[in-house]
Amino acid sequence: GCLGPILKQSKPAAHHAIFMKRATVTAPASNKLHRHLRLSDIRGVAQLATQAIFGVTRIIEGVHHSVLHTIGISEQENTGQTRGVTGIVYRSIHGATSSLGKGLDASLSALEALLGDKGNGKPTTPERESFLAALNGVMGDWLLARDNPLAISMTLRYQDEVLNGQSIESLPAASGKVMLLIHGLCMNDLRSHARRQDQQPDHGEVLASALGYTPVYLRYNSGLHISQNGHELAAQLDQLVTHWPTPIEELTVVAHSMGGLLIRSAVHYAKEKGLCWPEQLQNIVFLGTPHHGAPLEKAGNWFDALLRITPYSKPFAKLGQVRSAGITDLRYGHVLDDDWHGLDRFDLHFDQRRGLPLPDNVACYTVAATTSEEHSTLGNRLIGDGLVPLHSSLGRHDDAQKTLSFADEARWTVYGTNHMQLLSSAEVNRQIVHWLKPAQ
Repeated sequence: GCLGPILKQSKPAAHHAIFMKRATVTAPASNKLHRHLRLSDIRGVAQLATQAIFGVTRIIEGVHHSVLHTIGISEQENTGQTRGVTGIVYRSIHGATSSLGKGLDASLSALEALLGDKGNGKPTTPERESFLAALNGVMGDWLLARDNPLAISMTLRYQDEVLNGQSIESLPAASGKVMLLIHGLCMNDLRSHARRQDQQPDHGEVLASALGYTPVYLRYNSGLHISQNGHELAAQLDQLVTHWPTPIEELTVVAHSMGGLLIRSAVHYAKEKGLCWPEQLQNIVFLGTPHHGAPLEKAGNWFDALLRITPYSKPFAKLGQVRSAGITDLRYGHVLDDDWHGLDRFDLHFDQRRGLPLPDNVACYTVAATTSEEHSTLGNRLIGDGLVPLHSSLGRHDDAQKTLSFADEARWTVYGTNHMQLLSSAEVNRQIVHWLKPAQ
């Protein structure tokens, strides 16, 4: 997904072309917040603001503590907290912020209960969904742990509608060929863009038209550990297959970036739990998936370590540690609970994951992109799509146990293309159709 901007903790992903389907819309005449926000969103933002004040205060106090300790004023080492009058001041700020935050949250909760659908029933907008997707990618684990209403729940969707048991059974014109499309980090299943004549449709539309698939889209909180989402996706696909209105003859997955790691995790846990849907799974197409990690998150990990070297910079390491479990999983491409369980994800450590091979009896294809041209130097071509290096997206690794055994004809590199352009590339569309088209 959108690794670079998030790992830099800068630009939100609202301007990116989103992986999934659908409505071509013109730019709104006004971007006033009231058109996009619900009352529950305001409550969620208020909770974020409260925690931000706590966080900034802790950083300032941590620097203050380090200075006092260094110049010999009696302060206990490694506590990060000051004592005496300064300690009282910081405790007062924490107490006042806590009281204000709780009061505001209680008031907004009461207002939500009073207004009901009037407060939260307005239709969602692409801008709102892009904001939520980016926020969840950055700190979705934090939002979920604190029951923040901005946290996204995993859903399977068809034509922008959430699928549950009843709605799945009543799907109109559902075919026996189902294609699941999975987005990457900080993205969602919507595709919102300005109306342009040269805009390519998304892969779901192309493949539904060319090969007769019914496209289903996944929306999920990309800030959670990939394996956590893997468990949940395994369960949701079991329900999809159980309630699908016609027997599923073929399940195919097209997954972009983090989504490729997610489907590998889901297949593993589905088989471990004895679920049946992997028997219908025939194809997986990976688009720019960091099977062996992404260098920007590795660089972020080293930056964290450098900040912790001196007592003056150590408090600022908390800023880097805002990034989610989903982001830190992309350091080496974690797909299993064992890959991260028991580790401090912000500590420096090397690749300790055990190799997880591609699923048996499934045709797996991988598309890698490079921003260089085909006839450029080898070094330039190996750089990759700007976020994921070629060897990672092609599944290659120096350790044979971690190398993914794609067939030669199932590995394909597209040139002059970046990570996000994989989502709307006509070349990529043609290659996927070539791979998935039934033999004559």
